[in-house]
Amino acid sequence: MKTINKMLLAGLLSVTMLTAVAQEQPAEPRPEGCPMPQMAPTVDFASVKTCYVPQLGAFVAVDSVECCVHLVALVDGNKLDTVGCFKTDNTRKRHDLKNILRPVSVSAMGDYIIVLASAVNDTAYIAILDNGMNELARRSFSSPMYAMHIAPGKMFIVGRNPYGYDINILSLEGCPVKAFAEGEMMTHHYRVAKQAEKIKQSDPIGIGLAAVAVAVVFLALVCIFLLISGSGKLIMSTEEKRKNKGSKKDKAIKPVSEGSSTQNMEVYAAIAAAIHLYNDELHDEENTVITIQKVEREWTPWNAKYYNMNHYFNNRR
Repeated sequence: MKTINKMLLAGLLSVTMLTAVAQEQPAEPRPEGCPMPQMAPTVDFASVKTCYVPQLGAFVAVDSVECCVHLVALVDGNKLDTVGCFKTDNTRKRHDLKNILRPVSVSAMGDYIIVLASAVNDTAYIAILDNGMNELARRSFSSPMYAMHIAPGKMFIVGRNPYGYDINILSLEGCPVKAFAEGEMMTHHYRVAKQAEKIKQSDPIGIGLAAVAVAVVFLALVCIFLLISGSGKLIMSTEEKRKNKGSKKDKAIKPVSEGSSTQNMEVYAAIAAAIHLYNDELHDEENTVITIQKVEREWTPWNAKYYNMNHYFNNRR
């Protein structure tokens, strides 16, 4: 909230300075023979998060997290503080986040404040508030809205529907509060053409679409063929490389002569005999007579076989 207050204070100061400079500097006279260019009137639809109300000398700021609109004004000459608050939806104990009506845009009409609140799914409303942030009247919509514009005698509210856009024109003739509550409102629906409809307009028979589909299928088959043939060639080349390595190793081994093989066999025999003699010296000569002595013991539950058996087998019938 401190950051918002700082931003609003800076905006208020800049608006005051620009107004003072505009009043001090008179407009330069245009030379004779140079007519004023005729500018075409345009309407810009944008979601306004903060606006300044000159009649109230205060700012209106949107807080989409808390679902409320704050009226911020200067207090004690140099301090910004909230002097009013309007809650667009009660978010307590709400789990359907897509149906929460959050403020999306604010504007001012004289000393009245206009608030546009919308949900993500299919509901929205526009309300008119007094300088105490009390709701005076509202108009509801059956589709989400995201921007508005106030023109002399009219108000434009723009939103989206599942098929395109909605433009609502509300008449503001007479009392603003009564116009909001009972004024005539016209709704225009604009339908955005789908991609299938665009293709149908450019290719009504479907020859181009069929040609593209056949080309894609053949291209996919060619890619699969190249992939399989390439993988087969790669496997064959790796197998040939392995065979070549094995043959090179066999060629690198030199044949052993008969004299050297005889000497190697004698060495192996000597090593085996030494190992056998060494193992025989490790053990003493033992008597191979086995004596079995039978020891009679008294019966105790500790050596009873009954307790060593599983009771499941004893209970079977």
